[in-house]
Amino acid sequence: MSKERARRRAEREAERERLAAARAEREARAARRREMRERVVRPVAGVVAAVRPRPVRVARQRGYLARRRRNENAVVAVLWFLVQVLAWILLDSWMARLGVFLGSILLLPVFVTIVFDRRS
Repeated sequence: MSKERARRRAEREAERERLAAARAEREARAARRREMRERVVRPVAGVVAAVRPRPVRVARQRGYLARRRRNENAVVAVLWFLVQVLAWILLDSWMARLGVFLGSILLLPVFVTIVFDRRS
């Protein structure tokens, strides 16, 4: 019985050693690959980073509701801009232009609530 246990323990230890050797070989290969990549990329990366700054990635929500909200906001912004352009073209008085500007800012939430109300 003890010979059988010793044989199984020797098999388990041999398997552990084989797995450890394979893992060490993979890690050594990965380290060599990283070192090679660093040797190649590091000199080029400094030049590229000096020429072109990294862009800032802005995460935004995805999905149907977020897309619909962005479209609604775009429509509101375009309409507000068109009202301002028409006011500047059609009105000569600075006070009238300022009145249209302030009125459109104050009435914008009312417009959005009436047009895009989702409760009804």
